[in-house]
Amino acid sequence: MRYVVAIFFAIVGAGLAMYFLSGPVADWAALQFKYDSSDEAENVNQLVYMLVNLFGLVVGWTIGWIVGGPLRDGPRPS
Repeated sequence: MRYVVAIFFAIVGAGLAMYFLSGPVADWAALQFKYDSSDEAENVNQLVYMLVNLFGLVVGWTIGWIVGGPLRDGPRPS
């Protein structure tokens, strides 16, 4: 059951990061550099977007793992 809780929190964490953080952080990061072509700027934007999503997934998983910790000590079916 602990894994189910962790997966649920990971999905929620990734969704929240995608909705609230990824776009603004990716745009900000892409504006911090100078580029020779627009493709380089788009690559940096996409990379940062995906890294922020990954960070949200990991944070969500970690919170879910901690919250689901007491569930591992529950009664076991015999």
